[in-house]
Formats: sequence, structure tokens, C-alpha cells
Amino acid sequence: MNNFIPSRIRALISRVRGLFHSRATDSDFAEELDSHLQLLTDENIRRGLSPDEAKRQARLKLGSASQLRQSHHDQRTFPSLESVGQDIRFALRMLRKNPGFTVVAALTLALGIGANTAIFSVVNGVLLNPLPYPDPDRLVTVDASKPNFPSGSISYPNFLDWHRMNQCFSFFAVSRATGYLLTGAGASEELNAAAVTSDFFPLLGIKPVLGRNFAPEEDQIGVSHVVAISTGLWQRKFGGSPAVIGREISLDGKGYTVIGVFPGHLDLPMGYFNSLDVYTPLGEFPNPVIGNRLAGLGIHGIARLKSGVTLDQARAQMQSVTGELARIYPEADNGMGAALTPMKERIVRNVHSLLLLLLGAVGFVLLIACVNVANLLLGRANARSREIAMRSALGASPARLLRQILTESALLALIGGAAGVALASAGTQTALAALPGTLPRAGEVSIDARVLLFSVLISLCAGILFGMFPAMRIARGNSYETLKEGGRGAGGPRHRAQRTLVTVQMALAVVLLTGAGLLIRSLAQLSNVNPGFDPNRVVTFNLALPPQMMHAPPAVIRQTLRNFDSTMAAIPGVEAESLSWGAIPMSNEDDESFWVCGQPRPASESQMYGMIDYIVGPDYLKTMRIPLRAGRFFTTDDNEHSRPVAVVDEVLARKYFPNGNAVGQSICQGDATRTFTSEIVGVAGHVSQWGLDTDASNSLRSQVYFPFMQMPDNLMSVVPSNTGVVVRSSEDVIGSAESIRGASDRLDSEEAVSGFRTMHQIIEGSLAPRRFVVMLLGAFAAVALVLAGIGVYGVISYGVVQRTHEISVRIALGAHPRDVFRLVIGEGLRLALIGVGIGLLVAFVFARLLGSFSQLLYGVGSGDPVTLSAVSLVLIGAALLACYVPARKAMRVDPVTAMRCE
Repeated sequence: MNNFIPSRIRALISRVRGLFHSRATDSDFAEELDSHLQLLTDENIRRGLSPDEAKRQARLKLGSASQLRQSHHDQRTFPSLESVGQDIRFALRMLRKNPGFTVVAALTLALGIGANTAIFSVVNGVLLNPLPYPDPDRLVTVDASKPNFPSGSISYPNFLDWHRMNQCFSFFAVSRATGYLLTGAGASEELNAAAVTSDFFPLLGIKPVLGRNFAPEEDQIGVSHVVAISTGLWQRKFGGSPAVIGREISLDGKGYTVIGVFPGHLDLPMGYFNSLDVYTPLGEFPNPVIGNRLAGLGIHGIARLKSGVTLDQARAQMQSVTGELARIYPEADNGMGAALTPMKERIVRNVHSLLLLLLGAVGFVLLIACVNVANLLLGRANARSREIAMRSALGASPARLLRQILTESALLALIGGAAGVALASAGTQTALAALPGTLPRAGEVSIDARVLLFSVLISLCAGILFGMFPAMRIARGNSYETLKEGGRGAGGPRHRAQRTLVTVQMALAVVLLTGAGLLIRSLAQLSNVNPGFDPNRVVTFNLALPPQMMHAPPAVIRQTLRNFDSTMAAIPGVEAESLSWGAIPMSNEDDESFWVCGQPRPASESQMYGMIDYIVGPDYLKTMRIPLRAGRFFTTDDNEHSRPVAVVDEVLARKYFPNGNAVGQSICQGDATRTFTSEIVGVAGHVSQWGLDTDASNSLRSQVYFPFMQMPDNLMSVVPSNTGVVVRSSEDVIGSAESIRGASDRLDSEEAVSGFRTMHQIIEGSLAPRRFVVMLLGAFAAVALVLAGIGVYGVISYGVVQRTHEISVRIALGAHPRDVFRLVIGEGLRLALIGVGIGLLVAFVFARLLGSFSQLLYGVGSGDPVTLSAVSLVLIGAALLACYVPARKAMRVDPVTAMRCE
């Protein structure tokens, strides 16, 4: 018998080792190992050992096979490709064996990784990718620096001198927005256009799709009639035919020869390059004051630095150039400078900090997702504790177990990452489509190789992050105690760990929800800001008169515009209408200079006061519902035959006139050779020109209104090609737009109205970057809330399962189900309160940073009690909701059944 037992034990040892190397299932391991341990223990007792010593010797003998130990030592020290492959295959089998766990964990990770991938794709496309031009780091924007306007427009004569005198630019070009009426190619159509100089396309390295670029001699004022068209117009109007080159087209009633076809969308700081139909030489810009050194006319520049020239060197060199011009032309250029800014910085400056904020916020979402999956793994660890204990007893080292478990975590993370990339691809495009025009360089946002690499890296890092904590706890477990107690011994510590992780989840969710709440509150506060006018039922559009009006006498143009006014006013439902020239709030970005008549004329323009001028019709205040504070507004008698008048806003009146008494005073404009004087007949309310949230902080706020019909005759020739109109309707503005088009066609079929926008759209456009951040941060906060709720539900459910015996005893001893319900709800509420308390402390610090971050907060403080209270209530409510189902389950525990199973 003594000889038989050791032989039988040796056979079982061989079977257990075979099962290990054949990757047996958990139940196979459990059955064989239990039998094996019992046989070894019985043998040791027969030899006279005590029961405890017999068990200890049995465990030692089980792990004493030198070959198995050496094999595991070799694998953990020098893991071979074969062993790594085994880990991956085993991980796949374990994930496949638990599809419910795998799907829930992968979807949770997909949300976190997908959100990070989506935001990184935006950051990558907008901030990290170089501009799509050769040597983009040497591209700069060039503006005129003035005391009242640090990035003002450049007069054309100054540009010509800057271009001639500088030694730091290899190319230097300027441009300005304009418009033309296209006739003779189907229906009349008003085209978006840019007037550019000949260096423009070579500077950007853009080759024509067809034809040629502008020649330097075509930059001269009035010497050529050539035009380049966009690819969109080429396809739309000319069917993409190569025969368009050399063809003459009619723009504003004048013949232009098409010399080239170029892209109609360019990523440039000047927003009008987003959608263009036509490019013309700047010398063709039809404004008679283009040759005036005092007239900026909305002209802005871009340049390419010469190789080896730094930005600081270029700034110093341009300071020398502008200083020399100030000496030559002191009246126009004294105090004038050149502002040079890297082009990429200029393009993304309004969204740079916002995108970095979103990237940081979305990192919180990934942390919450990782904590959630770590909680799932801890819950699953209890079910796998016997498997891990058996593998440890069979000789697997803690490092070997750690590697296997982390392999499963990394594989799970990569599955979640793959799903996340798919979510990111769809979600990013949806978000960009929801807010068109909000994001610069939006066309370059895509899932490219860098984004995919980022997704893989954060997936692997997430796998290690959420897998390390559960893996360390499993690898450090006591295999003997686990096998002896059937896997229940570690339930208490693991449950405490899960509660800790849920508390962390809640705290992170509080931070995200607080940030989103504060931004939502700020947006709500901004929606209540009075812009100085009533945007309801107001639509603005552009008017291009028929081609024969483009070169008509000023008197004929004025009469045609009066006829248009009368026609618009007669449309049913139109309450008021006005012509406008640069009079759309939140759209104009250029300034004019003036001084108060009766005071000494300043020696140079830079010493004059700055103002924003609006050229409007008599009913402009009525149309926009801007309040009149004093005096009167314009009437039809304020025309070309009457004395020049003006209406100033209350900001200008308070700033430059004692006690704001501006009515009856006069303002002056002009140069040393000619002065224009306008009597102030009224004071109007101030309009938020620079946006609802930033207007008060802008240095240039003074506003002046001039009568449309008092525009000088030499400027009236510019009016027919692109005049603004604002209309207030008593009904839906969409219906008004159709009525306006119909009335215009009846007045003259060659007349074109286009570019309809409501004032609400203009206001929303000024808030678009802020709204974009609120939308995404709100979505991330919602995801965080859901994940935190899932985490609470998982922990409470796991706790109910672990405490089934305790609950059954309580009920058996007379506890009412309501008491059990309160017990479970109380545990969830305690976790929520701790998490919310910690989160509020962190959120308060975060909110203070948010308040100083690009002035994102408006009208709310970092410790806004409404937001903090709402966030706390929402999270506590979500936690209680998550606890409800486990609590109801605990109430229904049958003590007899539970005790019998126990």
C-alpha cells in the first residue's frame, strides 16, 4: 500500500502538469488540484505529521518540480515570442469565454478612447499639422499697427513702399474682400471675391489648376482687366471646360478676361478666403481712394520670411522701414508700425486655448473609463481567484501572473481602442457639421497616421492603467487561503478597493460636470446680454445693382437706391428697412480717424481719435431698434444737398464731450489739404461691435453714423456692386427673404440679392467657438455621469452578492425589507457624498483655472453656488438611481434559500 500511494501521487502530479501545459479550464484545475492536495495531505498525516504541517508540506511538494519552476523562471526572465503568443491566445480565449464582460468593458473604453481620439484628431489637424503651404514656418501676417488698432489695415501706397523697401521678405502680398455681379453666364449672380497682388499665389506655393497667375505689372491701378476664377465657379458656370481661359466675362458690367483657375478655399487668417468665386488684381479694386495713404480700405498682408531671417529680425527691419516712411510722410505715417505675427498662430489664436482645454477635459473621461473597467476587473477577479491560485500553486511566479493579466488588459484596451477610433471618426465629422465655420482648418481634421498612433498608445497606456491595480492585487494573493476558503477570502479587500475606485470616479465626474456647468451658465448669461439692438426678425443681405448702374452718374445711383428702398418698404410684413455700408454689428473690423472740431488738428493720423463708422439710411435705428439717447436721427432730408450731419454713440459722447453733451458739436475728418466737418445731431445707444463678451474690453468702441445719401460722389460709384441692406419683418424672416427676392426680381431681373443672414445667426457666429466648447464639454460630462452611475451600480450590486449571507441572516432575525433597502441605498449614498465632497474641492481649483483661461467664464464666478449645487444634486441623484435596482434585489433575498445554498 505504501508503495502504491506514492506512485498514484506521482501520476496525479504528471496529470496536473499536463493540464497546466495544455491550458485546462478553471473547473479542470479545481477538480484535479483538490484531489491532488487531499492525497498529499493524507499521505503526510499517515507519516505522523500534524494536519497543519501535512497541508504545508503538501503545498511545498506541489511546487517543488524543478523543471516546472525553471520553465517559469525562464519565461518571466526572458519571455519568448512563443510565450507571448501563448499569453495572447489565452487572453483571447478568456475574453471570448466572458462575452458580457468583454462587451461592457470594450464599450466603456471605446467611449473614453474614442472621445480622446476625436479631440486629438481636431488638435492634430488644427494645431499640430503644419499649414498646407511650402515652408509654413516662414509665413507671417502683416498688419498696420496703430495706437487705436494694433492690427489695422494697410493703405495701398504704404504697402507699395513696404514691399519696395523691405529686405526681410522673399514674397509680400496683400488682399481685401470685395464682390462682383456676374452677368451674361446664366442668371445674374453676386460673387464673393478677393482682390490680391501678384505675389499672393507664389507666396503660398499655389499653382493654377488651369491658366496662369497675375503678372507684377497687373498690380498697377487701372492698367488691366484680368480675373482668375475659383474651381467651384469654373465647374458651376462653365462646366469645367478648359476653354474658359481667355474667355471674357462680365463683372459689374465690365469685361474681364479669365487668365486662370485657382482653389476657392484657402486656410488663411482672413476669413473671406473660406469661400471665394473670383480673384482680381488689387489695382482693379474700384475705389477711388485706393491711392490715398490715409485709407486702409480693409487691406491686410501676408509675407514669407527670407531663409535665415528670424521673426525678430523681420520686426526690427520693418520698424526701420515704417520709421523712414514716418519721416517722409509724417502726417499719414507718424506712429504707424508693422505688426508681424506667425500665420499659424494668427489662424488658430481664437481656438488654441479652447482645444487644449478640451484635450485636458477629455483626459478626465478616459480616466473615469479606466476606473470603471478596473472596477469590472476587480469584480471579475473574485471569480478567477481559484484559477490564479492554482496557477500560482503550480509554480507560476507573481511576475508571470502579472504579465498574463496585463496582456488581457492590453488586449481589451486595443479592442476598445479600435471601436473608439470608429466612434471618433463619425463623432468628429458630426460635431464639425453641427457648427459650420466655427473651427479654422476644419478641412484638415481627419484620422491620419498620427491620430491612429495616438489611439494605439493611449489604448496601451489605458490597458496598463486599469489593469495594473487589479493585477497587483491578484498576483499578491494568498493561493493557499484562496483554495482553502473557496475564493471568498479576498472579497472584503476587493470590495474596499472597488469602493475607493468609485469614489475616484465620482470626484472626476464632479470636476467635468462643474466645468461644463460653468460654461453652460456663462453661455446662458451671454444670451441675456443686451447687444444694443433687437435681433429678433431682422435679416441682412447684400444688394448688387444691375450692370448699367455700375458706371452710372451718382445722382442716378442714388435714385435707384431710393427706388429699392421704396420697393422693400412696400413688401407686406416689412416693418422697417435701411441701406447700410459697413453697418452690420460684429462684422466690421476697420477703423476711421477723427478729431473734435474746434480743437487743434493733430499733427498725424496716429494722434487722432479712432472710431467705427456706420453709413446707413434714415430708418436704420428703427430697423435695428437701437435706442436714441438724445437729439434726432437722420431723415430723408439728410441727403447730398444738405449740410453733413452725424449721429454718435453714447460711448463717444461721454469720452470726448463734457457730460456727454455732443449734440450741436462737430467732428472733423481729412488731411492737411481738405477737412470734412459733420455736425452731431443725435446720440444713439452703443452697439456690441466686438462681441457680447469682449466688446467692453476693446480699446476701440466709439461709433459714428453717417447718412447713406451723403456719401461723396466719388465713393458713390463703389456702392452699386455691394451694398448692405437690413430689414425688420413682422413675420418669419425666412418668408421675408423669399418676398425680398421676388420684389427685387420684379424691380429689375438683373439686380441680385444674396448672402441672407439673420441677426441671430450673426450673434451666434460670434459665440460659435464658445458654443463648440460647451457642446463637447457637455457631451464629455454626460459620458462621465453615465460611467460614474455604472460604477456605483456595479459596486453596490457586487456588494449585495457578497453580503447575501449577511442580508439573509438579518432578514431571518427580523429585519424588515425596508431596512435592507435603506442599508444598500445608504452605502451608495455614502460613496456618492465622499466622491462629491472630494470632487468639489478639486472642481473649485479647476474652476478658478477655467476662469483665467481665455476668459471663458462670463457672469459667473469660479465658486458659483448654483452650478456647484446642481452638479452635486445631479451626481447624488444618479448614484441613488444606480443603487435602486441592487437595493430592490437585496429586499427580495429569501433567507431560507440563501442559507441552504451557503
